[in-house]
Amino acid sequence: MHAEQVLMLLAAAVAAGWVDAVVGGGGLIQLPALLLANPGQPVAAALATNKLGSIAGTASAAVAYARKAKPDVRVAVPAGVLAVCCAAGGALCATVISSDVLKPVIMVVLLSVAAIVVLKPDLGRAPRLVLRTRRRVAAAVLVPGVAIAFYDGLVGPGTGTFLVVAFTALLGMDFVDASATSKIINACTNLGALLVFAAQGHVLWAVGLGMAVANAVGAQLGARMAIRRGAGFVRVVLLCVVSALVAKLAYEQFG
Repeated sequence: MHAEQVLMLLAAAVAAGWVDAVVGGGGLIQLPALLLANPGQPVAAALATNKLGSIAGTASAAVAYARKAKPDVRVAVPAGVLAVCCAAGGALCATVISSDVLKPVIMVVLLSVAAIVVLKPDLGRAPRLVLRTRRRVAAAVLVPGVAIAFYDGLVGPGTGTFLVVAFTALLGMDFVDASATSKIINACTNLGALLVFAAQGHVLWAVGLGMAVANAVGAQLGARMAIRRGAGFVRVVLLCVVSALVAKLAYEQFG
């Protein structure tokens, strides 16, 4: 790669780490940058290298949040263990199932997320008192740890966003604590998918390791800003990311 391409990838990784740390959706920046930098490479190589960069950022953000916010470790740990396995299963299925089949479904889900956030302006602004029944806690483990993790291994865009909204809706967290909890699980989904891609020889290690460092830098900046600015700031970024994801998927589907 030329120096200009490497610099572009590093800048994209910093931006992706920032977005991922605040509310998820950094793949919207990092994955297209990888595809543009080397158009002739297999898509699997871009997906795999994106996971290598992302796992450093999500792990870094998880540490930053743990110092200041309140991640729910009792939910995040079992969900994270499930997430490694289910994301690996999704990555294996990615070689068989076309993501084009899923794009219309993903757009509907993302639009639903945006509608919920817009129509319920108090959602995520402050913690809500929610009775933590066994059923609700089980859903908070299984939905992120199984369904969203499998989706991340299979397709990927918006995983962090889905995690944040899931914890806000199911456990009554505010957006900052939901982001803190989601980073633990998102790091596990990235690990599960990365293990599969690495075993298949798809990872571009030299590029990916450089992007991993840059992504971690962006993640530190994003996590600290989210903690400092609060849930209202995260809500605005969430709506911007969801809108961008819907626009990107719509363009790929119909453009």
